[in-house]
This record gives sequence, C-alpha cells and structure tokens, in this order.
Amino acid sequence: MPKSVVGVDTGGTFTDFVVSDDGVLRVHKVLSTPRNPAEAILRGLRELNVGDELAALVHGSTVATNAVLERKGVRTGLITTAGFRDVLEIGRQTRPKLYALRVEREPPLVPRDWRVEVRERLDERGAVLTPLDPASIDEAVAALKLAEVESVAVCLLFSFANPAHEQAVVAAARAAGLHVSASSEVLPEFREYERTSTVVLNAYVAPIMDRYLGELERSLPGSAPLRIMQSNGGSISAATARREAARTLLSGPAAGVVGAAYVASASGFERAITFDMGGTSTDVALIDGELSETTDGTIGDFPTRLPMIDIHTVGAGGGSIAWFDTGGALRVGPRSAGADPGPAAYGNGGTEPTVTDANVVLGRLIPDAFLGGGMTLQLEAARTAVGRIADRLGSTVEEAALGMVRIANANMEAAIRVISVERGHDPRLFTLVAFGGAGPLHACELASALRIPRVLVPSTPGVLSALGMLAADILKDYVRTVMVASAAADGVVEPVFAELDARGRAELAAEGLSPERIIIERYLDLRYSGQSYELVVPYSGDLGVAVEDFHRAHDRRFGYSDPTEQVQVVNVRLKARGLADRPEIARTPLDANAQAEPASTRAVIFAGQAGADAHDTPIYARERLVPGVTFDGPAIITQYDTTTVLPPGWRALVDETRSLILESS
Repeated sequence: MPKSVVGVDTGGTFTDFVVSDDGVLRVHKVLSTPRNPAEAILRGLRELNVGDELAALVHGSTVATNAVLERKGVRTGLITTAGFRDVLEIGRQTRPKLYALRVEREPPLVPRDWRVEVRERLDERGAVLTPLDPASIDEAVAALKLAEVESVAVCLLFSFANPAHEQAVVAAARAAGLHVSASSEVLPEFREYERTSTVVLNAYVAPIMDRYLGELERSLPGSAPLRIMQSNGGSISAATARREAARTLLSGPAAGVVGAAYVASASGFERAITFDMGGTSTDVALIDGELSETTDGTIGDFPTRLPMIDIHTVGAGGGSIAWFDTGGALRVGPRSAGADPGPAAYGNGGTEPTVTDANVVLGRLIPDAFLGGGMTLQLEAARTAVGRIADRLGSTVEEAALGMVRIANANMEAAIRVISVERGHDPRLFTLVAFGGAGPLHACELASALRIPRVLVPSTPGVLSALGMLAADILKDYVRTVMVASAAADGVVEPVFAELDARGRAELAAEGLSPERIIIERYLDLRYSGQSYELVVPYSGDLGVAVEDFHRAHDRRFGYSDPTEQVQVVNVRLKARGLADRPEIARTPLDANAQAEPASTRAVIFAGQAGADAHDTPIYARERLVPGVTFDGPAIITQYDTTTVLPPGWRALVDETRSLILESS
C-alpha cells in the first residue's frame, strides 16, 4: 500500500527531500544536477529507497526560473493587435537605475521580427470596433512558422473583456502546430504591458517545463501523481504546470515561506520574518498573521502579474564569491560558485573565495560534520581561497573571513529592511525564522543588527522548503477585470464571483478534492478613482465593509486615507483552496531537568573589540538536544542539513516542537 509522500526542492547547490511515511518525517540532501534537475531527484529517491511506496511527489522547480534568468527559453513569438507590436519594448518607460548616465535595458524575450500583428480592435468593455480579419491571422501564423518559432504568446487588446478574437487566433496557431499561451487563459486582467509580459514569460518557458515534467513523470516509480509548487504558496497538478509554467517562477522560495509559517505557528509565533539562505541566494518574506502576497512581481527584468508570495531575493548565499570592485572595495556576491565546482572547501576544483569558505576558516562550519559527516570540507583549500582576499586587504585570513561574513550579512540585512521597515513594519515585533542550508549560520548576527528579539530555527531547517511543499494546499487563482465604481458594483461582482466559484470548485474536484476540503476565498482590487495602483482586500459579500477595509489598508500602507473619495472596484479575485493533508509536527513536553552535553569543543572566531576573537566553543549535536534544554552562547549546533551558530551573549531553548528558540541574553 503506497504511503510515502515526498517533497522535493531543487536548489542551486543541493536538492532537498522530506519524506512523510505515515506522518514520520525523514530528510535527505543530494548535490543538484543543474543540466538535468531530474537526475538528482531520481537519485535521491533511490537513496531514500522510496520505490513503489511513493504515493505522491510535490516538487519545487527552478527550471522555469533559470530559463528566464539565463535567457535559455524556447524561440518565442508574439501575436498582438495591430499597432501594439512594440508594447514589450516601450514598457512603462521607467528608468531601472535613476542616476545612471548610460542605461541599457535588457532586450525583450521576443525580438521585434518575431512580434506580429492581426487586424482587429475592441473597446475597453469588449465591444467590437474593428472586426477580426481572418487573412491577417493566416499571415501572422505563416510568418512565425517561417521564423521557426516554437512557442507563441497571444495577447490582443482588451481580450480580458471579450476573448472571442483572441480565441480565434489561438485556434489557428494551435492548428499550425505551435505551442500557444493566451492572455485570456493565463491572465484575463487589464494593464497591457504587464499582461503581455506575463503571457510572453509563460510562452517562453512552458515548452521547457512540458518536456521536463513529462520526462520526470515517466521516470517516477509506480504511477505516483506529480504536483508542482506555485509562486503563490500552493501546489497544482503537473498537467496545469505544463500549460501555465509562469505560475512556478518562484516555486521553491514560496514553499520555504509556507514551511516557515507552518513551523512558526506550531511554536506559537504568528508574526515572522522568513530568512532562507541557500547556496546561491537569500529569500526573505514577512508573515503578519498570514502570507503576504503581491501581483506586482518581477523575474529578472520582466514583470508578471500572476499572484505570488511577496518575496525579496538578493544574491547572497553560501556559494557567493568575494571580489574587489574597480574602486578596491571588497564585495560579496551576487555571482556564486554554485554546486559545480562549488566553494573551494568542497574540494571539487573551486578556487574562488566564498561565504562558505569564510565560515570554514572561522570554525563555524566543522569540516567532518558537514551533511552529517557525509561530506568532508577542505579547511586548507578554504584558507587558501580566503587568503587571497587577506593578501589584498593586508589582514589575517581570519579577519578577511570576518569581513566577508559582515558584507554578506549587510546585503541580507538590507533585504529584510525592504520587506519590513520600508513597508511600515517594525522588525522588533517579529520572530526571524532561519532556514536553508546557511540561514542558521548567520541568523543571530542579522537579528542583532535589526533588533529582532528572537530567532527560530526549525528542526529541519536545511530542507524546510521541501517540508513546505508537503504543508502546501492545492491552490487555484482566478481574476477578472470589472472596472466599476464601488457604489454601482453590487450587480457586477456577484455574477463574476459565481462564475469563478463554479470554475474553481470544478477544477479542484477534477484533481480529486472532495467538496468538504474545498475553501473559496474572495477578494477585490480596490483603488481611489484616478489612482494607478490597487490594494487587495478580502470580500465577505458586503461592499461597504470591503471599502472600509480598503481605507484602513491604504492608511496603513501609505500613511493616509480619504473616506470621502470615490472608490473603484478594479479586479475581482478568487482563490479556490484544496486543503492538504499536512504532516503533523510532533510535540514533546519540556523537561525542566534536561541538560545540554557538548560533544566536543573547538576554537571559533567571532567579532570582538580587538577584531577577530577566538572563543573555546562547545559543539552540540542537534539530535541530542531534547525539549526543555537551555544553554548559552557561544555554541555551535550541528545537524545533517545545516549548522546553527549561537554567538556570545545569546541563549538557546529547545521548545516542544524541537525548534531552537534563540534569544539575546
């Protein structure tokens, strides 16, 4: 009888696994295989000996993300309304770098020669101004076939109000054998540039995801269903992800936030800042009772309006490389050593100094305890790499390593300020949830800098994103632009909600969800008349309450509100949520008499008044720390999937869920 449900997070350096065997969790890590991520997944499943007992696999994929960031998507064309061929290039005419004298924008994903037009025109309500010319459809499709385009984005003006013309173009392109993404299917929402960019992103990566997921499905043992994590914090079927690949662009980071919210809530903390530091980047997000979501996301330089968890990413990870800029200043990241060759300490041929190498030099990463002893770090290789930085600085190797860590911390501190202070949230009211392979190494120093009162390190921090996939609900997002004054919206929004509600329930039922496990959430995008931006507020069925909520949300976000101003309903949004069977987080009563017994001690370098100060530091094995145990820093806590650093002046407690609660003493 199948019983194993597996969450898999493919990262830049490691591929992480969490297996739930009838509620009992196992964790595992293997080195990623960037050229074909499926190889690492299949190898990990073999090493875990899951086999035919695999009941389901939930996968967070970076395939679509990497294709966009590395511009390695398929040859993509665009069919649009006559006169709108250059929307992608014109954009919003905003300057990406305000004070740069020589600005060079990234070229669009679709070159101008592959952007073709059809003769048609609708008005903003969907009424036909110019009938669709069938001959122009044939010309457009023939031009793209001649250009050997593989995938086509179709985005006609105002197709969100009336998709008839767009559907005719889509039918012709699909009949010609092209892979087609239609804006009326992917994002039926106003704002021409963002809608076009979103559907182009989908067309650019969908064939790649289609091939990748098809190969992975065929390779999985048995007939286990494959589910894919979305950017919005929920999962979808592989079939949906193959069609709407743009929904997976922040798949792995979103799962980490879901996992962090899950473990923080289990420990009694509903307000949290998530800090996910991996091998190549750091992702941070804010949870204030619920996940923060945005529809104004970007991937690289390309906007997307699909809902995603509001995550801010910086190029700071364990593999981030230290270097000197033209002014001679020491920098760290965003370039990373990745998994191959990786940091110098990995012994795989890497020679450039990374944050991981700095932590090895400082004694914070123990060479023979890495990955539970499954991988030995090379101390001398790390010292040699960091030594080149020290030579340039005229310092000791230890001082250079401390400098590298400080700079990486400063980059991550700035990222946390973006999602907290800059949005009106006081970090002192939150708990920092540290995870990822490197997060617990740096969390306490970051919390000190931001005056965050405590750090929570989950029991499986290095694979929390994979755990988040097991905790994620099945989630479908729907949107429809209505553009109506709130005073006249009663008869408009309810029919739209009814249509989207029926669609959401039907699609979740088709994925095997019973009616009692389906929850429908309704939202409205509201703004003051004349504004060019909206705020999303919950909708309980009473427009008056929604408008009052909007005024309060506007005041909280921007510092003012005007209850006398007319409010406009821009979009109707609906989430259809299928509740997941989440693995239980086991609880063990606190033992007031528990004692922490260090396995050994070693010299560890921390910043002091005299520079780099060495401390005799106890080393604790995480699996031996029982709930109720407390101890003071400095300390190093080792476990299979990460290492936690407790600096001097900090105190640790193991709570009932076996999470580490770290507080400044």
